[in-house]
Amino acid sequence: MEDPEPLEALVVGAGPAGLMAAEALAVAGRRVTVCEGRPSAGRKLLMAGKSGLNVTKDEGAAAFAAAYAPPDWLRPMLAAFGPAQVMDWCRGLGQPVFTGSSGRVFPVAMKASPLLRAWMARLAGQGVTVRTRWHWTGFASGAMAFDTPDGPRRLAPRVTVLALGGASWSRLGSDGAWAPRLQQAGVGVAPFRPANGGLAVRWSPPMARHFGQAVKGARLAAGALSSRGEFVVSARGLEGGGIYAVFAAVRDGAALSVDLLPDVAEAAVARRLSAMRAGESLSNRLRKLGLAPAAAALVLEFGRGLDPLRAVKALPLAHAGPRPIDEAISTAGGITREALTGGLELRARPGTFACGEMLDWEAPTGGYLLTGCWATGLWAGRHAAGEGPPA
Repeated sequence: MEDPEPLEALVVGAGPAGLMAAEALAVAGRRVTVCEGRPSAGRKLLMAGKSGLNVTKDEGAAAFAAAYAPPDWLRPMLAAFGPAQVMDWCRGLGQPVFTGSSGRVFPVAMKASPLLRAWMARLAGQGVTVRTRWHWTGFASGAMAFDTPDGPRRLAPRVTVLALGGASWSRLGSDGAWAPRLQQAGVGVAPFRPANGGLAVRWSPPMARHFGQAVKGARLAAGALSSRGEFVVSARGLEGGGIYAVFAAVRDGAALSVDLLPDVAEAAVARRLSAMRAGESLSNRLRKLGLAPAAAALVLEFGRGLDPLRAVKALPLAHAGPRPIDEAISTAGGITREALTGGLELRARPGTFACGEMLDWEAPTGGYLLTGCWATGLWAGRHAAGEGPPA
């Protein structure tokens, strides 16, 4: 077998976390090689930016860190690279940002492609080499093994940062196939679970006319979580930001309900209902209350037999559980906190670090996911370079 190629620093995975780790290593003066299994870098980042790249959320450090589970693990990493640092970093790449009314932060260009192009150019200028279509296949005799366009190859880096993503969006490279390889190496990996995903619903035929319609301004509640926002009625079920914000509680068994008129007090809704003609159909009552067609359809789907007041203010949303994990925006599970040092080095594999969605943390959409990936990538890269804060 051919001897492995020696390297100073290796990053496996060219998503947001991996590229940030590569930049941290390069800034520290290390010669960095990035190996990416897909034909190009940042494919999931580009997909996420199709409807507007939400890079972070402009809010206080305590509130920002509290959005993560577990909140204390990532707190020092987010303190080092949180919302303010993300915004400055984007500007440093020539991508000015703005904050929307919800506090979400976007590049003025909105899309991910200008930011990624500028970032890749800067990395190239820092001497970072990117090899695409290099699929990591595991550890081999002290080296890192890859399937490449030129056949099997082995690399022998001084330090390695793994940034292979979670287990959703497999078509973009995040398939979780690395998990059994790390488990075989003695690394603790928690089972993957969907996060920020949709819920499956077996709709009655009349609901088909409402597929694709949004229910806006509703308040969803599940367990200790609640959200005020919009969600979409789709052929597959319920999805969208409002659902994602309470998804973790629903996934873990909490019942889901929705207040379709959150800005109208329950007593006011009761008065309006009592003023309507006796025997009036439920659909007419809902129309007079001002419910949009999709919202009224949900009441007719799930609220028949319920008191009309409850059907509007606390409608139970029946579902068949989460949609498949590969459809989720992100995943929970991954390398456990106990398997890593404070610098994100694998206890079972000294000299190998991990970051991004490979780690067992989760957060809602709204800029938290990207910031978490960048923050952990920077943290792992700095510690791999021997320049991180005490951990």
